[in-house]
Amino acid sequence: MSASPRRGDLVVGPWGARFLGRRLPCAVGRGGIAVKRAEGDGITPAGVWRLEGGLRRPDRRPAARRGLLLRPIGLRDGWSDDPRDPDYNARVRLPSAHGAERLRRADPLHDLIAVTDFNRAPRAPGAGSAIFLHVWRGPRRRTEGCVAFRARDLAWILAHWRPGARVVIRAGARMRSVVRAGAEQG
Repeated sequence: MSASPRRGDLVVGPWGARFLGRRLPCAVGRGGIAVKRAEGDGITPAGVWRLEGGLRRPDRRPAARRGLLLRPIGLRDGWSDDPRDPDYNARVRLPSAHGAERLRRADPLHDLIAVTDFNRAPRAPGAGSAIFLHVWRGPRRRTEGCVAFRARDLAWILAHWRPGARVVIRAGARMRSVVRAGAEQG
């Protein structure tokens, strides 16, 4: 896949994000944006990713009428982050015999989630899991490797998501060059 942004792509860098002409603040991993090395390294993986689908807390987020399909998060839903698990980097039911991140949380971080296709097909155990777009803790508050947005911004992105759109994550890209490249591709 080409790393050049196209019209309709969500472009993410250390400066923030851009989608459909809007600049949006976001947070990335504590390890920065780079080639992901391993589970738990805190790196947001540079590259071009697709969104496979989304999840939402049905008690906190209504079903969307357009955009990315958002499935409800159940009380026992988790995401496997244990490289020994045959279901590594996939949605699982809790409790699990392996390590898993709980998707239904007391805080709002996972009220809205978009699942990227990073390390999903095929899955390489230990290469990194659960690279999501999700709700942030606050501006410049780093994640474990995901891209996080204000709840209203993430809801807007997912409501305007179209088939074929991609998440382009670029380390060190400047906003002007990303915007120019996006305009040239469009």
